[in-house]
Amino acid sequence: MTSRTGAQALWAALAGEGVDTCFANPGTTELDLVRALETHDEIRCVVGLQENVCTGGADGYGRMLGRPAATLLHLGPGFANGIANLHNARRAHTPIVNIIGDHTSWHLPYDAPLTSDIESLAGAVSGWVRRIESTEDSAVAGAEAVRQSFANGGQGSSLIFPADFQYGELPAAAQQVASGGTRAMAADDYDQAQAVARLRAGRRVVFLLGGGGERSGLGERAQRATARLCALLGATAYAETFPSRAERGQGLPAFDRLPYFPEPARAVLDPADLVVLAGALPPITYFGYLGHPSALVKSEQLLMIGQPGQAVAERLEQLADALGAPAYEASPLALPEQPEGELTPARIAAVLARELPDRAIVSVEGGTCGYPFYAASAAARSHTTLTNTGGAIGQGLPVALGAAIACPDRQVVGLLSDGSTQYTIQTLWSLAHENLNVVVLIAANHQYAILRNELRRDGGKLGARAEALTSLDRPRIDWVGLAQSYGVPAKRATTAQVLAEQLREAFGRKGPALIEMAL
Repeated sequence: MTSRTGAQALWAALAGEGVDTCFANPGTTELDLVRALETHDEIRCVVGLQENVCTGGADGYGRMLGRPAATLLHLGPGFANGIANLHNARRAHTPIVNIIGDHTSWHLPYDAPLTSDIESLAGAVSGWVRRIESTEDSAVAGAEAVRQSFANGGQGSSLIFPADFQYGELPAAAQQVASGGTRAMAADDYDQAQAVARLRAGRRVVFLLGGGGERSGLGERAQRATARLCALLGATAYAETFPSRAERGQGLPAFDRLPYFPEPARAVLDPADLVVLAGALPPITYFGYLGHPSALVKSEQLLMIGQPGQAVAERLEQLADALGAPAYEASPLALPEQPEGELTPARIAAVLARELPDRAIVSVEGGTCGYPFYAASAAARSHTTLTNTGGAIGQGLPVALGAAIACPDRQVVGLLSDGSTQYTIQTLWSLAHENLNVVVLIAANHQYAILRNELRRDGGKLGARAEALTSLDRPRIDWVGLAQSYGVPAKRATTAQVLAEQLREAFGRKGPALIEMAL
């Protein structure tokens, strides 16, 4: 048998467990992992110019396919650059395998400039962390990392790989590793009979649906089953405020998202005597607001049908059948009229809902257009929406990248705000480098609007310093020139009519495009 290095054994183990994509920003301590990829054509490598692009790309990939991509990151500082989007991925229950290079084991005691406590950094955003302790350990650790990424409904697995164990050669007996091991499942005490009894006894019932794959609360099957239950019980249903993935469009119920601010959220939840969690966690306020309890619903009023990663769709269908709920009948929804005039968030939402291709994937980040679009998109063609689950901004563009890599046959749209997109603007280069079908829509209001909204809560005024700290107007960012410098064709729209024309043009050709939407 030809000799194999630890790095080659790791890639072989990952490929054997189904990993076929790696989002990479390697450095000196990962060079042998880079060399080892020469013999693994089955693994596609996508280069990111910044680590948060890589981790966000892996998040988007995992959300769409339900299986992990790998990231390849440089030591502790490189991993730290990607933590924000790994935080979002953790909240989305996305399976990811992070490969983090480290100094050679014999160099670590000298505390070289790039030495850091990688275990502590990785543990903050990973459900499982392991340091590879020898060259012989590499294949076993790689296979286990993939299996562990499916635990707890999906999580990050992080491998720390010292450079000397990457280039070390394996003895022949250690070059094989068994694949297809057991994947850990979350504990579950769901009782259908008890759920049926509580639903029958409920006077005012609200369903809260969580996102994920097809079996989640926001998959097509679960939404239809929930609509059946609502028709029977006189209940209402909402998606969680920031679902990792939601199926939307014609043929599905027009469930709104639970409002972001506590006052409208409590207006929805306070009258209910039973809140049914279907793939969603108990609702809490996004921040601590004076006068509002953090928990929006008392624990005794909650009914958990299934946690993220569990078979929520099947359970909702079984409940609907057990209660004798009527069959689901879709109600056709009228698309918004073609708007005219200067762009506003509502007009942008209407235009995109009208023009969105069938089976598109929309990565949404930013409240300016995100909320209006979610409402308008119920009447659009069938599509998937991905939102910012963890609140760490800079997610929207990398998640669009990952979704496009995962689903090359589907049109991807990034509906984004200008402030947050600057955090991972380097993603544009990766979109051009890979020639991906991603249309990026930038709502350019040249401000951090969400912060201004928070400052104005309860009648507050925006002072001069607060205005200066939330302004992106001096100088204004030239999004068209910026995109073109990264190799992405770009245009600017100032009216709804022009935006509709530019969208049709962008959707009609291959490759990335960016439209700056002037607000």
